Amino acid sequence: MARGAGWNEKLLAAIDGGTAIVAVPQVHWTDGTVFDLDEVGRRARDVGAAFVIDGTQSIGARPFDVGRLQPDAVICAGYKWLGGPYSIGLAYFGPRFDGGVPLEETWIGREGSENFGRLVDYQDSYRPGAVRFDVGEVSNFVLIPMLVAALEQLADWGVDAIGRYCADLTKELIDELEASGFDLTEQKFRSQHLFGIRVPGEYDFESLKNRLAEGGVSVSLRGSAIRVSPHVYNDQDDVDALRKALDL
Repeated sequence: MARGAGWNEKLLAAIDGGTAIVAVPQVHWTDGTVFDLDEVGRRARDVGAAFVIDGTQSIGARPFDVGRLQPDAVICAGYKWLGGPYSIGLAYFGPRFDGGVPLEETWIGREGSENFGRLVDYQDSYRPGAVRFDVGEVSNFVLIPMLVAALEQLADWGVDAIGRYCADLTKELIDELEASGFDLTEQKFRSQHLFGIRVPGEYDFESLKNRLAEGGVSVSLRGSAIRVSPHVYNDQDDVDALRKALDL
């Protein structure tokens, strides 16, 4: 069975009555293999499991619909496809976590903490909604404006447009790779903005790494996959440099 279909089938089969939490990304971090979150979410709800999505490797470059997927929580680092800095991220919590107890007990997460003049009136109860789950020192005057600027830029470009650009940029390359015997996840389960290339068994991997370095090509080696992650700052010259390094 092909990799993408196989991974999804095994994941769904593993969710049963003994499952408490299903924590899954939208795409796999090593090679961009897409998980069918609609089916995973339905299966999780069928067995009463919490459905938690890690959007770090995809949100900002791949469409994502909370209303359709109905996750109980979504966690996303800010420094990847959202274009923000390190040390900050975003999270969504659904109704399942209403009234939940946070991992970090912060003073600003307590009821009435927005009134600085009454901070001496200590409260055990939390502020309403998901604010209770927020990190301490949330009033970060450096990281927050940086992330806001990045999100505004993403909104201006459009996530769909980013995905289409990546797909158009790499279409011919992917066709050449498959024709030359390289192994890629099947198209149905392959993300446009992040995909893995697995070299043929007889390929000289050490020589390839040297050619990548000499050509100034920045890719990530993740297990058996060469992880390629194009974005709007890449152009045809970059694709040609990768093509040359791969000896296509």
